Amino acid sequence: MNRQTNTMNCEDYIEAIAADPAETFAGGAEHAQVCPTCRAERDSLRQLDARIAAALTISVPDLRVPELPEIAPSDNVVTLAPRRQFSTPAWFGLAAGFALAAYFGLVLLNANAPELSLSEQVIAHLDHELGSRVVTQVAVSERTLQSVVSKDEAEIDPGIGLITYARSCVVNGNAIPHLVIQGKNGPVTLLLMPDEPVDGPLTLEGVSVNGVILPLGHGSIAIIGERDEKIEEISNRVIDSVKWTT
Repeated sequence: MNRQTNTMNCEDYIEAIAADPAETFAGGAEHAQVCPTCRAERDSLRQLDARIAAALTISVPDLRVPELPEIAPSDNVVTLAPRRQFSTPAWFGLAAGFALAAYFGLVLLNANAPELSLSEQVIAHLDHELGSRVVTQVAVSERTLQSVVSKDEAEIDPGIGLITYARSCVVNGNAIPHLVIQGKNGPVTLLLMPDEPVDGPLTLEGVSVNGVILPLGHGSIAIIGERDEKIEEISNRVIDSVKWTT
Protein backbone atom coordinates (compact mmCIF):
# COMPACT_ATOMS: atom_id res chain seq x y z
CA MET A 1 0.00 0.00 0.00
CA ASN A 2 1.25 3.47 -0.81
CA ARG A 3 1.87 5.35 2.46
CA GLN A 4 3.89 8.34 1.28
CA THR A 5 2.74 11.79 2.31
CA ASN A 6 0.57 13.58 -0.26
CA THR A 7 0.58 10.53 -2.58
CA MET A 8 -2.12 8.45 -0.87
CA ASN A 9 -5.16 7.90 -3.08
CA CYS A 10 -8.76 7.40 -1.96
CA GLU A 11 -8.66 3.60 -2.22
CA ASP A 12 -5.53 3.42 -0.07
CA TYR A 13 -6.98 5.83 2.46
CA ILE A 14 -10.32 3.99 2.86
CA GLU A 15 -8.52 0.67 3.36
CA ALA A 16 -6.19 2.22 5.92
CA ILE A 17 -8.83 4.15 7.89
CA ALA A 18 -10.95 1.00 8.22
CA ALA A 19 -8.06 -0.67 10.04
CA ASP A 20 -6.94 2.46 11.92
CA PRO A 21 -9.78 4.96 12.60
CA ALA A 22 -7.34 7.06 14.67
CA GLU A 23 -5.58 7.91 11.38
CA THR A 24 -2.06 7.33 12.72
CA PHE A 25 -0.80 5.97 9.38
CA ALA A 26 1.51 8.14 7.27
CA GLY A 27 -0.16 10.48 4.81
CA GLY A 28 -3.66 9.94 6.19
CA ALA A 29 -4.26 13.35 7.75
CA GLU A 30 -2.88 15.14 4.69
CA HIS A 31 -5.15 13.20 2.34
CA ALA A 32 -8.26 13.73 4.49
CA GLN A 33 -7.56 17.46 4.63
CA VAL A 34 -7.83 17.82 0.84
CA CYS A 35 -10.47 15.11 0.14
CA PRO A 36 -13.98 15.88 1.49
CA THR A 37 -15.31 12.43 0.53
CA CYS A 38 -12.68 10.50 2.47
CA ARG A 39 -12.95 12.95 5.36
CA ALA A 40 -16.70 12.24 5.56
CA GLU A 41 -16.02 8.48 5.51
CA ARG A 42 -13.53 8.89 8.36
CA ASP A 43 -15.94 10.98 10.45
CA SER A 44 -18.78 8.50 9.89
CA LEU A 45 -16.59 5.58 10.97
CA ARG A 46 -15.39 7.43 14.05
CA GLN A 47 -18.94 8.36 15.09
CA LEU A 48 -20.05 4.73 14.92
CA ASP A 49 -16.95 3.60 16.84
CA ALA A 50 -17.61 6.26 19.48
CA ARG A 51 -21.21 5.14 20.00
CA ILE A 52 -20.23 1.49 20.38
CA ALA A 53 -17.30 2.43 22.63
CA ALA A 54 -19.61 4.51 24.83
CA ALA A 55 -21.93 1.54 25.20
CA LEU A 56 -19.06 -0.76 26.09
CA THR A 57 -17.88 1.54 28.90
CA ILE A 58 -21.09 1.05 30.89
CA SER A 59 -20.29 -0.76 34.13
CA VAL A 60 -21.90 -4.15 34.52
CA PRO A 61 -21.82 -6.61 37.44
CA ASP A 62 -18.74 -8.81 37.64
CA LEU A 63 -19.26 -12.27 36.24
CA ARG A 64 -18.57 -14.85 38.93
CA VAL A 65 -17.69 -18.29 37.70
CA PRO A 66 -18.11 -21.10 40.23
CA GLU A 67 -15.07 -23.20 41.00
CA LEU A 68 -15.06 -26.50 39.18
CA PRO A 69 -14.00 -29.74 40.84
CA GLU A 70 -10.64 -31.16 39.85
CA ILE A 71 -10.83 -33.95 37.30
CA ALA A 72 -8.50 -36.90 37.64
CA PRO A 73 -6.31 -37.75 34.64
CA SER A 74 -7.95 -40.12 32.21
CA ASP A 75 -7.23 -41.86 28.95
CA ASN A 76 -10.50 -40.50 27.58
CA VAL A 77 -8.96 -37.39 26.11
CA VAL A 78 -10.16 -35.75 22.90
CA THR A 79 -7.60 -33.93 20.77
CA LEU A 80 -9.02 -30.66 19.44
CA ALA A 81 -8.40 -29.59 15.87
CA PRO A 82 -5.99 -26.66 15.36
CA ARG A 83 -7.60 -23.26 15.78
CA ARG A 84 -8.80 -21.66 12.61
CA GLN A 85 -6.71 -18.67 11.54
CA PHE A 86 -8.96 -15.81 10.41
CA SER A 87 -7.95 -13.43 7.67
CA THR A 88 -8.09 -9.70 8.39
CA PRO A 89 -11.55 -9.17 6.75
CA ALA A 90 -12.95 -12.12 8.69
CA TRP A 91 -11.48 -10.77 11.94
CA PHE A 92 -13.11 -7.38 11.37
CA GLY A 93 -16.44 -9.09 10.69
CA LEU A 94 -16.19 -11.03 13.95
CA ALA A 95 -15.18 -7.91 15.84
CA ALA A 96 -18.18 -6.01 14.53
CA GLY A 97 -20.45 -8.90 15.45
CA PHE A 98 -19.09 -9.14 18.99
CA ALA A 99 -19.31 -5.38 19.44
CA LEU A 100 -22.94 -5.34 18.38
CA ALA A 101 -23.75 -8.32 20.57
CA ALA A 102 -22.08 -6.63 23.53
CA TYR A 103 -23.88 -3.39 22.78
CA PHE A 104 -27.35 -4.93 22.70
CA GLY A 105 -26.56 -6.98 25.80
CA LEU A 106 -25.68 -3.79 27.64
CA VAL A 107 -28.87 -2.12 26.43
CA LEU A 108 -30.80 -4.86 28.19
CA LEU A 109 -28.83 -4.21 31.40
CA ASN A 110 -28.90 -0.41 31.26
CA ALA A 111 -31.75 1.64 29.82
CA ASN A 112 -29.43 4.66 29.57
CA ALA A 113 -27.14 3.04 27.01
CA PRO A 114 -26.73 5.24 23.90
CA GLU A 115 -28.97 4.01 21.10
CA LEU A 116 -27.70 3.17 17.64
CA SER A 117 -29.91 4.51 14.87
CA LEU A 118 -31.40 2.17 12.27
CA SER A 119 -28.85 3.47 9.73
CA GLU A 120 -25.94 2.76 12.08
CA GLN A 121 -27.22 -0.74 12.79
CA VAL A 122 -27.54 -1.45 9.06
CA ILE A 123 -23.95 -0.29 8.38
CA ALA A 124 -22.62 -2.27 11.37
CA HIS A 125 -24.47 -5.37 10.17
CA LEU A 126 -23.00 -4.92 6.70
CA ASP A 127 -19.50 -4.85 8.19
CA HIS A 128 -20.35 -8.04 10.10
CA GLU A 129 -21.47 -9.90 6.95
CA LEU A 130 -18.30 -9.33 4.89
CA GLY A 131 -18.49 -12.80 3.39
CA SER A 132 -21.81 -12.03 1.68
CA ARG A 133 -20.34 -9.46 -0.71
CA VAL A 134 -18.84 -11.70 -3.38
CA VAL A 135 -18.73 -11.09 -7.13
CA THR A 136 -20.34 -14.17 -8.71
CA GLN A 137 -22.82 -15.21 -11.36
CA VAL A 138 -24.05 -18.22 -9.36
CA ALA A 139 -27.58 -17.73 -8.03
CA VAL A 140 -28.77 -19.11 -4.71
CA SER A 141 -31.10 -22.08 -5.00
CA GLU A 142 -34.82 -21.48 -5.07
CA ARG A 143 -35.14 -23.60 -1.95
CA THR A 144 -32.69 -21.37 -0.06
CA LEU A 145 -34.43 -18.21 -1.23
CA GLN A 146 -37.85 -19.49 -0.18
CA SER A 147 -36.52 -20.47 3.24
CA VAL A 148 -35.27 -16.90 3.77
CA VAL A 149 -38.09 -14.93 2.14
CA SER A 150 -41.37 -16.49 3.21
CA LYS A 151 -44.33 -16.02 0.85
CA ASP A 152 -46.28 -15.03 3.97
CA GLU A 153 -43.92 -12.07 4.33
CA ALA A 154 -42.96 -10.87 0.87
CA GLU A 155 -42.98 -11.67 -2.83
CA ILE A 156 -39.96 -10.97 -5.04
CA ASP A 157 -40.24 -10.46 -8.79
CA PRO A 158 -37.43 -12.00 -10.91
CA GLY A 159 -36.81 -8.52 -12.30
CA ILE A 160 -34.95 -7.67 -9.12
CA GLY A 161 -31.81 -9.25 -10.60
CA LEU A 162 -29.55 -12.21 -9.93
CA ILE A 163 -29.75 -13.09 -6.21
CA THR A 164 -26.41 -14.59 -5.17
CA TYR A 165 -26.82 -14.62 -1.37
CA ALA A 166 -29.79 -15.16 0.95
CA ARG A 167 -29.79 -15.49 4.71
CA SER A 168 -32.00 -14.57 7.66
CA CYS A 169 -30.30 -11.99 9.86
CA VAL A 170 -31.25 -9.76 12.80
CA VAL A 171 -31.39 -5.96 12.62
CA ASN A 172 -32.88 -3.88 15.42
CA GLY A 173 -34.14 -7.02 17.12
CA ASN A 174 -36.10 -8.26 14.10
CA ALA A 175 -35.28 -11.26 11.89
CA ILE A 176 -35.10 -10.00 8.29
CA PRO A 177 -34.09 -11.35 4.86
CA HIS A 178 -30.56 -10.36 3.87
CA LEU A 179 -30.09 -10.68 0.11
CA VAL A 180 -27.29 -9.80 -2.31
CA ILE A 181 -27.70 -9.03 -6.02
CA GLN A 182 -24.98 -8.13 -8.51
CA GLY A 183 -24.57 -4.48 -9.51
CA LYS A 184 -22.39 -2.92 -12.19
CA ASN A 185 -19.51 -2.27 -9.79
CA GLY A 186 -19.89 -5.20 -7.43
CA PRO A 187 -22.32 -6.88 -5.02
CA VAL A 188 -25.33 -4.91 -3.78
CA THR A 189 -26.81 -5.76 -0.37
CA LEU A 190 -30.57 -5.70 0.21
CA LEU A 191 -32.09 -5.81 3.70
CA LEU A 192 -35.86 -6.35 3.59
CA MET A 193 -37.34 -4.78 6.73
CA PRO A 194 -41.16 -5.08 6.74
CA ASP A 195 -41.36 -3.99 10.40
CA GLU A 196 -39.09 -0.93 10.14
CA PRO A 197 -41.10 2.04 8.78
CA VAL A 198 -39.18 5.21 7.85
CA ASP A 199 -40.60 8.63 7.02
CA GLY A 200 -38.41 9.11 3.96
CA PRO A 201 -35.13 8.09 2.33
CA LEU A 202 -32.18 7.73 4.74
CA THR A 203 -28.70 8.03 3.24
CA LEU A 204 -26.18 5.39 4.31
CA GLU A 205 -22.47 6.22 4.38
CA GLY A 206 -19.93 3.60 5.35
CA VAL A 207 -16.33 2.72 4.62
CA SER A 208 -16.10 2.24 0.82
CA VAL A 209 -19.89 1.84 0.45
CA ASN A 210 -22.92 3.99 -0.20
CA GLY A 211 -26.61 3.26 0.07
CA VAL A 212 -30.06 4.27 1.17
CA ILE A 213 -32.97 3.05 3.28
CA LEU A 214 -36.21 3.57 1.36
CA PRO A 215 -39.78 3.38 2.68
CA LEU A 216 -41.92 0.62 1.18
CA GLY A 217 -45.48 0.25 2.41
CA HIS A 218 -45.47 -0.39 6.16
CA GLY A 219 -41.74 -1.19 6.14
CA SER A 220 -38.50 -0.30 4.39
CA ILE A 221 -35.63 -1.69 2.34
CA ALA A 222 -31.93 -0.95 2.76
CA ILE A 223 -29.92 -0.95 -0.47
CA ILE A 224 -26.11 -0.72 -0.17
CA GLY A 225 -23.48 -0.99 -2.88
CA GLU A 226 -19.87 -0.13 -3.57
CA ARG A 227 -18.74 3.50 -3.47
CA ASP A 228 -19.18 3.97 -7.25
CA GLU A 229 -22.43 2.01 -7.59
CA LYS A 230 -25.39 4.04 -8.92
CA ILE A 231 -27.76 3.15 -6.11
CA GLU A 232 -30.64 5.26 -7.45
CA GLU A 233 -30.84 3.12 -10.61
CA ILE A 234 -30.93 -0.13 -8.62
CA SER A 235 -33.36 1.30 -6.04
CA ASN A 236 -36.14 1.81 -8.59
CA ARG A 237 -35.83 -1.80 -9.76
CA VAL A 238 -35.75 -3.18 -6.22
CA ILE A 239 -38.74 -1.18 -4.99
CA ASP A 240 -40.76 -2.29 -8.03
CA SER A 241 -39.78 -5.95 -7.45
CA VAL A 242 -40.64 -6.38 -3.75
CA LYS A 243 -44.17 -6.58 -2.37
CA TRP A 244 -45.11 -7.20 1.26
CA THR A 245 -47.76 -9.89 1.61
CA THR A 246 -48.76 -9.12 5.21
